[in-house]
Amino acid sequence: MRTRLLGVALLVVLGAAGCGGDAAETPAAATSTVESPGRQVQSLGEAGSAPSSQAAPKAVRHAFPLQGKGSYSKDHHDYPASDIIANCGLVAVSPVDGTVLEVARVDTWDRKTNDGATRGGLSVSILGNDGARYYMSHFSSIDQGIEAGAAVTAGQPVAKVGRTGDASACHIHFGISPACQKTGDWWTRRGVIWPWPYLDAWKAGKEKSPVGELESWQQKNGCPTKPTVFP
Repeated sequence: MRTRLLGVALLVVLGAAGCGGDAAETPAAATSTVESPGRQVQSLGEAGSAPSSQAAPKAVRHAFPLQGKGSYSKDHHDYPASDIIANCGLVAVSPVDGTVLEVARVDTWDRKTNDGATRGGLSVSILGNDGARYYMSHFSSIDQGIEAGAAVTAGQPVAKVGRTGDASACHIHFGISPACQKTGDWWTRRGVIWPWPYLDAWKAGKEKSPVGELESWQQKNGCPTKPTVFP
């Protein structure tokens, strides 16, 4: 009887120590790391709920869209945008961390029809990680790898300055707009707010986001389904 009791006691001690099982190798609260659409890294517990304190969103960087000397004014014909006057062949760069939305590699503009959709010649539009859309056009060439869906970073070369489309001099047409349809809505894509305050900041190496101004514009105007200003 005493021998049997000693055997039972030994089994209880071994069971309490977790011997022979996998439980001792598994943390009590395993965690996994996921990336949210807002680019916030969250640590999720077993229940799948986020902790009370979350990492702050990563900052979206901006850059002046030209390498080299260029100039721009605080006005533009007919609608808000900026023409960055610069020598043909200079490097144009992405003004933001984001994803390429549209690329036009062939100049199909015809003066007789003057179609607004093709007036920019060779062009690139980018959806910034801040939610704003950035449009640049009149390029002489667009770099390889700059295609719809490609990720770009602020300051990354994307094209060369030119004068394709409806342009008589070498420059970059630069417009900022809400994403709206993302593609095809050239009347919004070409620009709805004045870019020069942001260009001023980026050229000086300062961070300045157009998101707040764009949100105010969209609350007032929505997303137009056709041009409100011509040309």
